[in-house]
Amino acid sequence: MVLKDPYNRTVTNLRISLTSRCNLRCIYCHAEGEVNPEEQMSAEDIAELMQVAVRFGVKSIKFTGGEPLLRRDLAEIIRSVPPGVEASLTTNGTLLAAKAAELKEAGLARVNVSLDTLRPERYRQITGKDCLADVLAGIDAAIEVGLTPVKLNMVLLDGINEDELDDFMAFVRGKQDLILQVIELMEFNECKFHGDVDGVEQDLNERATRVVTRRMHHRKKYCLDGAEVEVVRPLHNTEFCAFCNRLRVTSDGKLKPCLLRSDNLVDTRGKHGRELEEAFREAVGRREPFFV
Repeated sequence: MVLKDPYNRTVTNLRISLTSRCNLRCIYCHAEGEVNPEEQMSAEDIAELMQVAVRFGVKSIKFTGGEPLLRRDLAEIIRSVPPGVEASLTTNGTLLAAKAAELKEAGLARVNVSLDTLRPERYRQITGKDCLADVLAGIDAAIEVGLTPVKLNMVLLDGINEDELDDFMAFVRGKQDLILQVIELMEFNECKFHGDVDGVEQDLNERATRVVTRRMHHRKKYCLDGAEVEVVRPLHNTEFCAFCNRLRVTSDGKLKPCLLRSDNLVDTRGKHGRELEEAFREAVGRREPFFV
């Protein structure tokens, strides 16, 4: 059975926050839109949620946080992903080098790594920690074990990292296992460093030898000089909303129809079987575009 929301958008992607904890303090963090999370879900509850989601047509699952690698039972959770479903993970990469092989063995397909600068002093400014070398080692380890393609999530920050776009493209150029994602800053955490995404996208469009429109959020991927760059623009973007296929799960077990809203969540705690299925139907029924 496939679930469609009132706007005829089919839900095929489940994004599960495994924990609200993180070992960094990024200046722009939106924490998956969680508001005062309570006790995190157990591995058993997560497994049941995934089983129900797959029965409703979900094809891919992304694990997020906080920092999901802080969960000691992460490999167990990945092993419980239903057969035939792609499992990926978004991480800050600081703990990835030591765990990449185990995650691959458990069934993880690929990773997104948050990396907003290639300069140590800026990394410390953005995250509050001096861990850039650990992140770079994590990226290398992910590529080595086949958690690919590795997507680098670079949030564009005005006055901080806008001048590094060419450095990032040089970093991924010629590497089929690396894709750069330039991400528009979300309006969370009172962070005011909104970069010029319009200007970046115009420049990429002029320089690209090929432009591909992805089904996910109808966003563009630019191919230029051996580098692949995707631009993710969630703000004031009707196409982003019109083509959204995601349903989110907060770390404490609430179905979240939209990242930018916290007033329409559906609590799954203590629900099993048909009651849990009904929670999914209700959450999808509450989905509506934030920008119309």
